[in-house]
Amino acid sequence: MNKLRSGFCLLILLFSGTLVLAQEDVKTLQTSARQYMQQGDYSNATLVLNKALGLSPGNMELQNDLLFNYYLARDYGRAMELGKQLTERNDADIRSYQLLGMTYRAIEEIKEAERLYKTGIKAFPGSGVLYNEYGELLWAKKKFPEAVEQWESGIKADPNYSGNYYNASKHYFLSTDKTWALIYGEIFVNLESYSRRTPEIKQLLLDAYKKYYTNINSLQAPDQKNGFEMAFTQLLSKNAATVSEGITTTSLTKLRTRFILEWFEKEPVKFPFRLFEYHRQLLKEGYFDAYNQWLFGSAQNLPEFQQWTSNHQQNYDGFIQFQRGRVFKLPADQYYRFPR
Repeated sequence: MNKLRSGFCLLILLFSGTLVLAQEDVKTLQTSARQYMQQGDYSNATLVLNKALGLSPGNMELQNDLLFNYYLARDYGRAMELGKQLTERNDADIRSYQLLGMTYRAIEEIKEAERLYKTGIKAFPGSGVLYNEYGELLWAKKKFPEAVEQWESGIKADPNYSGNYYNASKHYFLSTDKTWALIYGEIFVNLESYSRRTPEIKQLLLDAYKKYYTNINSLQAPDQKNGFEMAFTQLLSKNAATVSEGITTTSLTKLRTRFILEWFEKEPVKFPFRLFEYHRQLLKEGYFDAYNQWLFGSAQNLPEFQQWTSNHQQNYDGFIQFQRGRVFKLPADQYYRFPR
């Protein structure tokens, strides 16, 4: 009996050890395949991913990598075939829908893409990425109101996914809206602070403040039923004198300092908002000037920004360290664009 039990335990140990080795091999192969993909060597990536799938058949993560590899290689036929298989599985995930949607858009299968996004959003109603990409599809079809509706739905459902803020801020900047290019643009650069898209939205923010104060009478009035919009625009208008001699990083810092002090003058505030709480935190820490330099300085005048950071290096370095040591995260209950 003891020999039988010992033999059984040995079999379990051998099986467990083999399983661990297989898992390690799969991870090693996946890493190697992703490196090939980064190098643009899609043929070798395909070989390695298929070898990994031989060790772990049905592995969704590996199959999604293979789907992405086909997409990058512009092998849209195989990408579409695999993507359909994955999205029809009971354990289909968001990435499968995203990658198949990208494939449909690449070959301009617009109806299929639209049908896919609707199905994906129904299956994953909290997925910001699917709302964002569906909005991009609609925007490309020049269905602008429908596109921004998807981005707004994405912001509401998944407030910490940056893509919807990126697209929505650009839409509102091009419109006559007074409020949401400023709000969404700044949220975006705090969620995605150091990407290739960040400088673009920093410039948009600077231009949006200029647009606000130079075209204030021709822009759309805030929604009288939207208390947040009313409170936001009233304080910007009240402190307009701070930027009367020009929209600069210095004048915007002064404007926004007064704005935050008045926003929190009475507590609890009527409209709790993480972005403004962050501003107040930066003021208390002594980093609000540096933050506004980071936000507007390089967009306004790069040599002046560089000079400022050189003259205030300790403060600026302190802000950067403070910023990178924290995750900017928005709660789900602070959506004010279309309040109920």
